[in-house]
Amino acid sequence: MEERMSNFLTEIIEADLAEGKVKEIHTRFPPEPNGYLHIGSAKAIYINYTIAKQYGGKFNLRFDDTNPSHEDMEYVDSIQEDLEWLGAVPNGGVFYGSDYFDKCYEYAELLIKEGKAYVDDLSREEMQAYRGQDAGKPSRPSPYRDRTPEENLDLFRRMRAGEFADGSKTLRAKIDLASPNMNMRDPAIYRIMRAHHHRQGDKWCIYPLYDFAHPIQDAIEGITHSMCSLEFENHRPLYEWVINNLHLGPFPIQREFARLNVTHTVMSKRYLRKLVETGVTDGWDDPRMPTLCGLRRRGYTPTSIFEFVRRAGVAKAYSLVDSRLLEHCIRTELETTALRRMAVTDPIKLTITNYPEGKVEYFEVANNPNKAAGDDSTRPVAFSGTVWIERSDFAEVPPPKFQRLKPGGEVRLMGAYIVKCNEIVKDENGEILELKCTADLETGNGMPADGRKVRGTIHWVSAAHAVDAEIRLYGNLFTEENMGELPEGKTYDDYLDPDSVKVLPHAKLEACLEGAEPGQRFQFVRMGYFTPDSKHPGVYNRIVTLKDSFSKTIQG
Repeated sequence: MEERMSNFLTEIIEADLAEGKVKEIHTRFPPEPNGYLHIGSAKAIYINYTIAKQYGGKFNLRFDDTNPSHEDMEYVDSIQEDLEWLGAVPNGGVFYGSDYFDKCYEYAELLIKEGKAYVDDLSREEMQAYRGQDAGKPSRPSPYRDRTPEENLDLFRRMRAGEFADGSKTLRAKIDLASPNMNMRDPAIYRIMRAHHHRQGDKWCIYPLYDFAHPIQDAIEGITHSMCSLEFENHRPLYEWVINNLHLGPFPIQREFARLNVTHTVMSKRYLRKLVETGVTDGWDDPRMPTLCGLRRRGYTPTSIFEFVRRAGVAKAYSLVDSRLLEHCIRTELETTALRRMAVTDPIKLTITNYPEGKVEYFEVANNPNKAAGDDSTRPVAFSGTVWIERSDFAEVPPPKFQRLKPGGEVRLMGAYIVKCNEIVKDENGEILELKCTADLETGNGMPADGRKVRGTIHWVSAAHAVDAEIRLYGNLFTEENMGELPEGKTYDDYLDPDSVKVLPHAKLEACLEGAEPGQRFQFVRMGYFTPDSKHPGVYNRIVTLKDSFSKTIQG
């Protein structure tokens, strides 16, 4: 049984349902198609989708495509793909804000006729100067504020007809120049902008601003609860003004929640676009990016992302969530679902001198010893007289308590034989090329070592059966924990980590990984969790390390 969401938003909804104010809950997710969705978007999706599902209601996807200068069908397609991947099916339908442009225009004319909107000739800079910065001091009225409804209607229709230059006129709501909320001081609701629209083409040269269009779109679609991030809290009075003055109420209502802020992460679409365009990342789906497509390419799952959002909580207070919580969520999931495989990331050759030449045998190795009781599946792993082991699993001069392979020492090859190192082969530079060992051939497949204490166990890959691969180890893209509060004079660029990815080009994988596909996830024993890269065949991305440095802080 799914856990029910419970927070201040559900309390509002349950009160509205109990009082009979609304019969069916209807929510929406309204992304602007000017970039790819990121982990912060996942919170808005989770809240709106889960609440609609929890109360048997409807959930809409609506593209806020009211600013054609930055929008593109590439982003529309990516957003739909991300929602489908998350499983957040918009059972209420998929809509576009641009489909309501005719209705928005009709409502704008209605406000003009009622004396509640006027055409202003002030430039943007002049408008800001007239408005001022002091919330306790009334704004200066525009010299065009008292135009008659007839004059305003004529000018607005001529704006639509394309008679005026971009930015030369705006339509402003006529509200309250003394309001302590600056958003209510005659906000602009339409601007002139000649830009080709990805759906409307060149039909329009005037476009409604978000604060005007959004409540109209919500009302037309029958949205009951318009839930958005806290940055829109000061915009709520304007949202309600539009609803009330166009007689669209009593629903929808707007309520706000705190954004998802994550350590070592930047979620500015403008800056993420810069990283892509300047080649710092290899695309919006770079595994270091906080985008959903980047997390998908990295190997994260929809369930781990939604679990992260759930654990981060839904509240109104600002908080900075540790990115290690997201790692904990995927690690916890993969611990019981990912198949175990052996992979050597920095290989060194180990030759067993007493193993019959040309012989191949197969040992049964567990696929996942941590799976639910009753699942004891194994796989056959090929073994031959030459294997690859990790270079770090051998020490010519071992440190104290070193329990892996050393000169004259013994170690077990996981699931196979105990071997003893007898000789080290080096090149002219002193680099180790090969270890020559003998195997206790009575200790295969985990058999006892005749009472000998062999504490070390290392993984290996048969050289004759190995699959060549490149492994990429990803870290945080930024070095600073709180990227939202940088020192004065510093920018995001100052905290880019030049070592956020480490490439291991000569990895050797066990044979059953041949043909593994993106989306499959494996635990490389003793190494971490990995998935095949979706862009580059033969490349594996590390999803997360095995070590969990965060679990103790979140227990309970």
